[in-house]
Amino acid sequence: MNRLEDPDMMLDQARRDMQESLVQNRERAVQAITQKNRLQGMLADAEKKSAQLEQQATMALKQGNRDLARQFMREKSNNDAVIESLRTSHAQALQTVEAVKIAIKRQEEEVRRKTAEALAMKAQWKQAQIQNSISKALEGLTFENQLDTFNAAADRIKDAQAEALARQEMQSESVQGKIMAMQDQAMDYQAEEELQKLEERLGMRPKAVEVQPEQTVALGVGGDVPTAPAAEVSLSEVDKQLEELEKRIQGHEKKG
Repeated sequence: MNRLEDPDMMLDQARRDMQESLVQNRERAVQAITQKNRLQGMLADAEKKSAQLEQQATMALKQGNRDLARQFMREKSNNDAVIESLRTSHAQALQTVEAVKIAIKRQEEEVRRKTAEALAMKAQWKQAQIQNSISKALEGLTFENQLDTFNAAADRIKDAQAEALARQEMQSESVQGKIMAMQDQAMDYQAEEELQKLEERLGMRPKAVEVQPEQTVALGVGGDVPTAPAAEVSLSEVDKQLEELEKRIQGHEKKG
């Protein structure tokens, strides 16, 4: 039991636990970034597909095949709905990844601080052991005429040690308070940036496209990314887009 409760062993175990937790959290961060990259790739592919469908519709109109052009434009409209859903999910993934990076950075700072504290505590433990040895040696002395002197010396040593520990504790709390203040300031800067982004989404900047809840893609760390089904586009909307495309084509032919 004495060995299991040895402060050196306890501090070493605590340091190993912190390191293992940090490694696990870094792996989770890697998985989150991987999912974000997958969403980014899916979004790029969907945007490329929409551009290709519009080119195919243009070729069909030039060849006089309006029905085929209509089919291409209808498929493009459905694919555009998927693009909007992917953009929303990608934006959420970016925010999640940034939050994870900040959390990992804070944990790394905490591990470094605790490691330094553990080294200081181990030194204090060694010093306490030495003091106990001195005290035991003093207690074993049998000449009474010098006993009071040795006891007084032992008390002075203990008082000096207690005072040194108190000063060290106050200094540690002061340094820790400064570190916490710096961390709070960094969090304030981050919150201000997020507030500016929120103002942009509320209309101070180009308004983001609103996506219905059933079209939201949930990001799961380590899991697959489900994609909401694309909504069917009405026939009148497709005709409208098709007429606009015909006008652009006719304009280009007249200029040519």
